[in-house]
Amino acid sequence: MDAPSRFYVTTPIYYVNDKPHIGHAYTTILADVLARYHRLLGVPTWFLTGTDEHGQKVQRAAEENGISPQEQCDRTVVRFLGLWEKLDITCDDFIRTTESRHIEVVQGILQDLYDRGEIYADDYQGWYCVPCERFFTEKDLVGDKCPECGRAVERLVERNYFFRMSRYQDWLVEHIRTHPDFIRPEHRRQETLGFLRQPLGDLCISRPKARLAWGIELPFDSDYVTYVWFDALINYISAVGYGKDPETFRRWWPASMQLIGKDILTTHTVYWPIMLRAVGLPMPDTVFAHGWWLVGKDKMSKSLGNVVNPMEMAERYGADAFRYFLMAEMTLGQDASFTEQAFVTRYNADLANDLGNLASRVLKMVFRHFDGKMPPKPPPKESDAPLREAALSAAREMEKVLRQMQLDRGMARVMAAVREGNRYFEKSAPWKLTAPENRAQLGGVLYNTAECLRIVSGLFYPVMPERMGLLRQALGIAEEPVGPRLELLQEWGGLGPGGACRPLKALFPRIDVRAKSVIATAASGKPGAKREPAGESKEQIDLETFGRMQLRTAVVLEAERVEGAKKLLKLRIDLGDEQRQLVAGVAEHYRPEELTGKTIVVVANLKPAVIRGVESQGMLLAAKAGKALRLLTVDGEVPPGADIS
Repeated sequence: MDAPSRFYVTTPIYYVNDKPHIGHAYTTILADVLARYHRLLGVPTWFLTGTDEHGQKVQRAAEENGISPQEQCDRTVVRFLGLWEKLDITCDDFIRTTESRHIEVVQGILQDLYDRGEIYADDYQGWYCVPCERFFTEKDLVGDKCPECGRAVERLVERNYFFRMSRYQDWLVEHIRTHPDFIRPEHRRQETLGFLRQPLGDLCISRPKARLAWGIELPFDSDYVTYVWFDALINYISAVGYGKDPETFRRWWPASMQLIGKDILTTHTVYWPIMLRAVGLPMPDTVFAHGWWLVGKDKMSKSLGNVVNPMEMAERYGADAFRYFLMAEMTLGQDASFTEQAFVTRYNADLANDLGNLASRVLKMVFRHFDGKMPPKPPPKESDAPLREAALSAAREMEKVLRQMQLDRGMARVMAAVREGNRYFEKSAPWKLTAPENRAQLGGVLYNTAECLRIVSGLFYPVMPERMGLLRQALGIAEEPVGPRLELLQEWGGLGPGGACRPLKALFPRIDVRAKSVIATAASGKPGAKREPAGESKEQIDLETFGRMQLRTAVVLEAERVEGAKKLLKLRIDLGDEQRQLVAGVAEHYRPEELTGKTIVVVANLKPAVIRGVESQGMLLAAKAGKALRLLTVDGEVPPGADIS
């Protein structure tokens, strides 16, 4: 199967009114995995993600926090950047819609459409949903609520500007019908066609500044700003040079794969293609809508308190294990259920027992019996054929499922090769072949199993780059900077005899499900470390003594190292009614940028102290287990200054 000439993959850009959740993490990891696989195929690749920083939700979040909208954006965007670093996301560009490179393109497109009569002014009456930032007609409402999110709507009558979307309805229906890969999976394609069976109205693309000031100003009327979706969608072309850098734009547009959640299907499969058509640009190859992550059978929501924090999962179990679970667990296009129990079960079965254990057993015997040098490649034998075929068929299958967007299926085939490796190892019983006269046979078993691991580690590399990179180094493989080439994974015998292996610590230490609490080693992100048993309290206090302590929530505004102090960070925190400075001994566990934006718990009435010449007005709380230290935070969104009781 021929590889594409280029691959341009996008995620939606994420609102900065709140911290990132598992949905943001999943889409971005999926895009990263697709980008990494295409790079390993030798395909020129561009991966775009970013943040959507205008609109009413951002303005209201800023008002609630008592800051400007731009400050709201600047504070929240670091949470996304920090999470992407933690999850090993390799985006080529991160665009913010408050950047001038984007604003200028949006205003240029608006002016062009207005000049050509594609935008006109008129009065509008309708029901408006603030969270969705969309107008709905009476018939659209479900029980007087927003049909998208189920929240209350507001009746609005106002003068606005409209994009002549209705004139493109017939064209769009025809395009979808004649381009079956344009909207995937198929049931989402049918959903959009069903939506288009009703007359398509024109799109209100403005908001009066009197109601919403935070947005891109219309170039032809300074009393209005742009509707956030008309602004946000344009990021996919503004980021690759539209209107500014024709050569770069020609290289990457149209997008190869635009990943979205199913909740934004209409905006991406109706609004977006019509906007492109009106501008005169070609359509994306594919808009792919994946499902939602549920907790059991319930959708995640802040009100239910069941939102999964991806940063916490990555810190607790390691980013690679978290990436693996998300990619293996969800069938693309369908909903999937997330529970920590399901995560631990899959982690222990797939990563600790099957993959990690096999790698450990093979490499230990290579060091014990061949001085850490890869044994010679043995001649092919019929008994080795099932192992060879399992590994090579997984490599062929993975390249195929990339085109079909069936990553979970491909990963299952790779894990099947791992299990075949374990069966082969057990059946061959190399521990019975340690006598000198069996050395060649022993070497053959170890080489074949290691060769299976070479192929498996290469196929899993885009999903678990850090752990698989360590495994490949342990196998003595010298990589190019980009990683293993997929074409070499479809050939048996790639390990060089005599290659120097490296010692390998446990790739995926088993999680003890019997423990009351399982935590990760914070400094390394490696799973499996257990809490040290806490000793009995040496002194008891009464309620009156405890009540004199003022424990309050605080948001970290800034963090920097204390000069000359290896363990100390200086923090500026927001306590709601005031800002303070703290000095905390957490520099060995947190980088300054990791703390910015975090909500922590502090002792607010502690007497100020001077530490290394820097005044500290309070103390943060943290938990320590062995060498690991984690800050105490709160469950859910709590404003700064809230009392802890």
